Amino acid sequence: MNPNFAYFQKSITNPVRFALFKLVKLPAAFVAGLRIKKFTTAETIILVKHTWINQNPFHSMYFAVQAMAAEMSTGLFAVAQTYKRQLRVSMLVVNIEGKFIKKATGTILFTCYDGALIDETVEQCLIDGEPRTIQCKSVGTNEQGEVVSEFLVTWSFKAKLK
Repeated sequence: MNPNFAYFQKSITNPVRFALFKLVKLPAAFVAGLRIKKFTTAETIILVKHTWINQNPFHSMYFAVQAMAAEMSTGLFAVAQTYKRQLRVSMLVVNIEGKFIKKATGTILFTCYDGALIDETVEQCLIDGEPRTIQCKSVGTNEQGEVVSEFLVTWSFKAKLK
């Protein structure tokens, strides 16, 4: 576990700091209205509401907004585990697969439970210096608890050993 996880968690879950982070680093996420509902070592939930700005011509949420929220639900774990490490770890999304099950309208929650998997992967990279890829799952559900989409996000991690 990254010893800086708690500091990153506290910082990123502050609504003002998260808004500034999105504005500077992820302006599309800022415009689309992505928000953190929950962020722990085990679970991340990203909330996004279907609005005029993120809709498609079929009056549901644009697929790219769903993909962005799904990627963020996995990516917060990745950033938290690499944040201010003594040895740097680079990370990159190398693949994303999406499955769209139901029209996404209203408030959609993208949930990922792969925090331990990402933690273990980053730790192994730091131990042996070998690059690794892992696949994380994010599930989008509507206000009724129905699954609207599922994403598999493949992350690549590589330690930059001295």
